[in-house]
Amino acid sequence: MKHEIQAIFAIAIRDILRFTRDRPRIFASLIFPFIFIAVLGLSFQSSFGEDLPYNYLTFVFTGVFAQTLFQSTAMGVISIIEDRENNFTQEIFVSPISRYSIIVGKIVGETLVSFAQIVGVIFFGIILGVGFSVESLMLTFPAGLVAALFGGAFGVIVLSNLSTQRAANQIFPFLMLPQFFLAGIFNPVKDLPLFLTILSRLAPMTYAVDFVRNAFYIGSDEAKFVTVYSGYVNLAIITVLFIIFITVGTYIFVRGERNK
Repeated sequence: MKHEIQAIFAIAIRDILRFTRDRPRIFASLIFPFIFIAVLGLSFQSSFGEDLPYNYLTFVFTGVFAQTLFQSTAMGVISIIEDRENNFTQEIFVSPISRYSIIVGKIVGETLVSFAQIVGVIFFGIILGVGFSVESLMLTFPAGLVAALFGGAFGVIVLSNLSTQRAANQIFPFLMLPQFFLAGIFNPVKDLPLFLTILSRLAPMTYAVDFVRNAFYIGSDEAKFVTVYSGYVNLAIITVLFIIFITVGTYIFVRGERNK
């Protein structure tokens, strides 16, 4: 067990170091939250925000908070494909550690990286005057951790069905972009037409975003307008999907590596 834990931390630290040395990724992690919160949040707030029973800018802030954690971790886990093409995973797989430890280490590392990116989200939130307190953030961070781990599991199931980095670059945006709107990052998804409701409930990011909002708006009168399910329902769905994604995804990925 000690050996497995050391392996998990070694893989996680490697991902953290890679992030600190990747200046384009650091820049992107700062600029995209600014675009989402400032451009979309402020523009829509000025257009129809006064007619809503909740603060729209805060609504977007919580959505971007959850989306950043979910997507960053998922994208980071999928970078295993790049490691595979560089023969890095082959070196790991011949080492005497569990295959699950390799995946867990990758998820832990990318989760920590995603939380580093959250600093930019909070920074721009403060600058733009998003209404939140230290207490609300303290409640939101544990929910954000769940969202990040869930994103990592989603990344595992995606990468298990991809063979090349080129395929990942083509397919991953196709999987993520629709979820930006189906998950309720920028728009409420509580009352949608039946067809869109079905698609929204099929999007894993929906439950990550909703769970983070459950934590942020807990005890608030606005909660009933901005959340779809209760925190317990979201957590139950996330737990079931996490187990399915991580188990099936790791099995398929490991089997593919062994067949090479």
